[in-house]
Amino acid sequence: MDSVTFLLVHGGHHGEWVWEPLQKVLAEQGRQSRTISLPSAVRDASTGDPYPGMYDDARTIRQALAEMSGPVIVVAHSYSGVPVTEAISANSNVVHVVYVAAYMLDVGESMFGIHGVPAPESLTGLRPAANHDLNLPAAFYDGDLGNPATATAIARLVPQSVRADFETVTRAGWREVPNSYVIPAADISLTGTIAEQMAERADHVHRTPGHHAPFYSHPEEFAAMLAEIDALRHPRS
Repeated sequence: MDSVTFLLVHGGHHGEWVWEPLQKVLAEQGRQSRTISLPSAVRDASTGDPYPGMYDDARTIRQALAEMSGPVIVVAHSYSGVPVTEAISANSNVVHVVYVAAYMLDVGESMFGIHGVPAPESLTGLRPAANHDLNLPAAFYDGDLGNPATATAIARLVPQSVRADFETVTRAGWREVPNSYVIPAADISLTGTIAEQMAERADHVHRTPGHHAPFYSHPEEFAAMLAEIDALRHPRS
């Protein structure tokens, strides 16, 4: 059987670090993975506008895929479902795409648009991770600020470009590539309010223990689920 590589794409405000627990488990199992850093999660605000947006993220994802050989399963978390949807197609090495508590959008939809938030007149500027109108950082995890793991993760979050929040999908790659949607059991984030709606679009639906980032809190269980998804490519005769 051909060996697959998992391309792990972090969500808004996050970085490659959020995949470290899962990557450790995957490596122990002999499975290959790669992470990328999305430019819309802005680590240096001093660069000023225009900050990178969703289309910039999609280009970053396409570039990573072009550099990878062999079959790839893309794992998109939360916001990154938007640029992943924009980036993938049947004419690539992507054999499956996994949306983890993610935005599985259709053409013309945007991340906050799907929640009914109107686009502002200007898409300039940054949205801080702590934004009580749209998200609470603790909701990315278990909601418990007293949990040391949650507090550590929140401290690593960075601002997200407003442009990425509202730029709309021009192609729905999940219509061309086999796909799965993952619903965490204890997701209290904004994304969790539309997870069932998003999952209706998917070929397969999986449910897993954990919060909005189940691969961070339950890496062993999440790795086992990815193995099940990989097995979908090799059905028993």
